Amino acid sequence: MRRRKTTDSPYLSTNLSEGKEKLRLKQEVGLISGVSLIAGTMIGSGIFMSPEWVLHHMGSPASSLLIWAACGLLAMFGALSYAELGTIIKESGGEYIYILRIFGPFPAFLFAYTSVILVRPAGLAAVCLSFAEYAIAPFYPGCSSPQVVVKCTAAACILFLTIINCLNVRLATSIMNIFTAAKILALLVIVVGGLVLLAKGQTQSFQNAFQNTTAGIGAVGVAFYQGLWSYDGWNNLNYVTEELKKPEVTLPRAVMIAIPLVTCLYLLVNVSYLAAMTPSELLSSGAVAITWGDKVLGSWAWLISLSVALSTFGSSNGTFFSGGRVCYIAAREGHMVNILSMAHVRCLTPSPALLFTSTVSLIMIISGSFTSIDYVSLYADILLSQVPIIIPMIVLMAAVYLVLAPIIDQPQIEILYIVLFIFSGIILYFPLVHFKCHPHFLQRVTLHLQLFLEVAPTTRDAN
Repeated sequence: MRRRKTTDSPYLSTNLSEGKEKLRLKQEVGLISGVSLIAGTMIGSGIFMSPEWVLHHMGSPASSLLIWAACGLLAMFGALSYAELGTIIKESGGEYIYILRIFGPFPAFLFAYTSVILVRPAGLAAVCLSFAEYAIAPFYPGCSSPQVVVKCTAAACILFLTIINCLNVRLATSIMNIFTAAKILALLVIVVGGLVLLAKGQTQSFQNAFQNTTAGIGAVGVAFYQGLWSYDGWNNLNYVTEELKKPEVTLPRAVMIAIPLVTCLYLLVNVSYLAAMTPSELLSSGAVAITWGDKVLGSWAWLISLSVALSTFGSSNGTFFSGGRVCYIAAREGHMVNILSMAHVRCLTPSPALLFTSTVSLIMIISGSFTSIDYVSLYADILLSQVPIIIPMIVLMAAVYLVLAPIIDQPQIEILYIVLFIFSGIILYFPLVHFKCHPHFLQRVTLHLQLFLEVAPTTRDAN
């Protein structure tokens, strides 16, 4: 693709010795946006849905609260380890780039292959479907929403996010900031409502709070898994390290603000649920937040449905924002087709990677082959110095336990499918990446796509 000759754009830098212009993504993400990216992605539908499942597996209110606190602590330990990696390896891509730089291209390719084709698009599809369910529920009172309408709404959400994220990074982060503030406000409403109930003496759920606690290793592992689903997203800022302003400062600060904030909110929200409902009522609730709203807010209960819709939309934006970067970085390192490593010459966004991610997500939604996703993320925590070694050791042991315990306790055929999918990457790695046997027509296709999408290759910005 022919490059532009002008150099007055702040997004282009000129290498005089080579006579070439270099295109790179702009550093648009500051501390507030960083906190919003972490907290906004973490606070999705999980806190509105998962409490009943954590309580179901743990058996008692007090033990379920301990699980929520432990999940927050584990997320904090993991985030601190990742923050350490992000200040040493100042490249975007999260786990992918850390595996690549430390262990080499083969395991990194397997991670990218699984993440780009399955994990990230599936996660986006799941959150958008959740958003669609809550967004259209008020239009179908007393009955389940038609699946066609749910899927169309989820697809529209993905298309809208694609347009926003392809147009402007600052616009995408601004939406993230707004929706994060809205969902924190919604959680504070639930917290205040719970405190009012406690002040009125509704403490029956906390009497003999450890009674009926489950002690099984498998059950505790599944409870952890359910809780950690609500904390998913604590590592999202590491996917956009190159787009951070002063990453060595912004990354650890954002982590140390966002995760404790979310953990405290989650604990207080769970206390509020237990103040409004007995454990048996909570367990029988299909949607605990909706039940809480009916009991506490009365005619204003619709606010909870609106809050969940806003929350899931904000979470889907964060998931899409970071997920597209994994595809972009993997392509830049030669592990995906070249067109996915390019950025729009005017908008300075990785639009081909974003378009690819949204396309795969749309296929998952429209085909009907995907409704929920379990056991799709196996995090490899690669750990370095400065962070006390005990922290990464705890994270590593917890990760191994959380992968094995649910499999042992509740084996599912889907686990085998995922393992087979991961290892199918071996068949693609050696001819396409190791031996670089690329079809001849691919270069011509890439050229036409460059012209059509108005994109150009980018350079690495290691700050």
